[in-house]
Amino acid sequence: MATNVDYNTNKKIVKKDVSYLGRDFSSIRENLLEFAKTYFPNTHNDFNESSPGMMFIEMAAYVGDVLNYYVDNQFKETLIEYAEERKNIFDIAQSLGYKPALAIPATVELEVSQIVPTKNDGSGGRIPDLDYAGVVSANSIISSDTGVDFTILDDVNFKVKSALDNRVDTILKPASGTTPTQVRLTKKVLAKSGDTVTETFSFTGAKKFDKITLSNQNVTEVVSVTDSNSNKFYQVPFLAQDTVFESIENTNLNDPTYSSLQTDTPYMLRLIKTARRFTTYVREDNKMELRFGSGVSDNPDEVLVPNPDNVGSALGFGVSHLDTAFDPTNFMKTRTFGLAPSNTTLTITYRYGGEVEHNVRSNSITFPKNITFTIQEDGLTSSLVQTSKDSLTFTNPTAASGGASEETLTEIKQNASAYFNAQNRAVTQADYITRVYSLPQKYGNIAKAYVVQDKQLQINNNNTEEIDNPLALNMYLLGYDNNKYLTQLNEAVKQNLKMYLSQYRMVTDAINLKNAYIINFGIKFGIITQRGFNQNDVLFKCIQRVRNHFNIDKWQINQPIILSDVAYQISLVEGVASVVPPDGNDNGNPLIVVENKATTSSGYSGNVYDIEQATRDGVVYPSKDPSIFELKYPNTDIVGRVLGEI
Repeated sequence: MATNVDYNTNKKIVKKDVSYLGRDFSSIRENLLEFAKTYFPNTHNDFNESSPGMMFIEMAAYVGDVLNYYVDNQFKETLIEYAEERKNIFDIAQSLGYKPALAIPATVELEVSQIVPTKNDGSGGRIPDLDYAGVVSANSIISSDTGVDFTILDDVNFKVKSALDNRVDTILKPASGTTPTQVRLTKKVLAKSGDTVTETFSFTGAKKFDKITLSNQNVTEVVSVTDSNSNKFYQVPFLAQDTVFESIENTNLNDPTYSSLQTDTPYMLRLIKTARRFTTYVREDNKMELRFGSGVSDNPDEVLVPNPDNVGSALGFGVSHLDTAFDPTNFMKTRTFGLAPSNTTLTITYRYGGEVEHNVRSNSITFPKNITFTIQEDGLTSSLVQTSKDSLTFTNPTAASGGASEETLTEIKQNASAYFNAQNRAVTQADYITRVYSLPQKYGNIAKAYVVQDKQLQINNNNTEEIDNPLALNMYLLGYDNNKYLTQLNEAVKQNLKMYLSQYRMVTDAINLKNAYIINFGIKFGIITQRGFNQNDVLFKCIQRVRNHFNIDKWQINQPIILSDVAYQISLVEGVASVVPPDGNDNGNPLIVVENKATTSSGYSGNVYDIEQATRDGVVYPSKDPSIFELKYPNTDIVGRVLGEI
């Protein structure tokens, strides 16, 4: 016990020791008893369980226990791992950037077909006349025989054909004569279930951070938001982000620089700055709110060109502000958080619904409901155009899957924690590769990606050495051509990829996009077959096994060829007794012989590579410059021999 003096009243003040460790009833009761015995020994000394003094002590302990319980419970509800109330879980999850899934729609791959007339190919043959090929717009709706609506997620452009966006051309047998006059074009596209509806909301004067609530529950996606003047509002993850992606068709009018590459890259990606933006918020009653900004500026959208006059223009001045962090997607540091709608009417189209019943059977999604199908008709025969439009069909060869009801609270908590840790940023090399592969196909065909640290040359004491450049990454890329052979990417694809990665890369990362090298090769091997097996049949199966092993989908940049793996795959074929050198000489010669194929006139890449020097301990290593091995023509590049039987 300590004693102080209050000099204003000249009285002694006794400071009493108070224990703050007890939080439950029994601990608080014991602390109160100890406190009374210490500081009031003569005032109260009857601590019998039935005494009035013990009644007040236990009542005080009871109140303290209840208060501590609610304090602990309130604190627990602020932590995503321990929160139990639905409203709190929704609020915390969305503060971490994760939107709870109110419904999970089913997904399915649709086959979309159109019939076009044929034309002369110049050498007497017939080819599809792609002038009559059309485009089925994204967000077109097709229904199943059970009444479930499915919306296609991307444009179906029948004019375009690539390895990752394949088109199957089927020549139709003519009703009379021998010359085919029609070809069926078939492409595949992903579709998602859910009802699509449109609502309108009227606004009068501008109101800061105005919000509206959609009438339907279980909204899965906001498709579009436009005002009375046909201005588009863009959805952003948070209102401070003022830049968004926009897709434009790769035509000479839109982009003269890359329009010549429109066959391989039909669309270009642009980053625009917009004041018209909104974010969504999921309420605990399963309804969705659209929230708008607080500004009144109505500046038009523009292609964003960073320069010293606008980058960080609102960061402030002075030495104390030089280290202010800023997001590369919002380097203007705008504070208006977007435009608040005023004196206008917003038309909002959105999708809602998703459940197990949306997992419909195969070949049941065949009924067009709201389709936008366009053909450039200038200079075309109107009757053939109409025939092509009428020939459009849809079906689903496989059943729809993935449909389910809303996420449970436990799933929301786990997904929110994972989302927050990811931070929507590409940090590791694997993050960058994942982002590259997630670039939509319409912006370019990227088949292989490989990321390494950039190297720089440094001279020390007249000696040149390579050192890592911590501020730059080298990304090596390759694509497919129409025959699914590896090829270098064109500049339009690289431009789209640069624009796409700018949204996710770290502000300190510089990314150099480069072409990887393609090393074409051939394989030779020999086998001894078991007696009683057809040698030609066994050899054919061995070649198929090697072909499957070197399927280009399984190979990545800088992956070595392990010869023992190839021999092992051959040995697994039924009827193979042993794998032997292809020349029949078993005096230390390799069982598998790899030869470089580099003749450009034969269709190879032209890259000469010394495979013998690159082979060590049964492993063929790629070049120091990132490269990939490609077995381009397996029908001729795989040579096998049967050298006997036992």
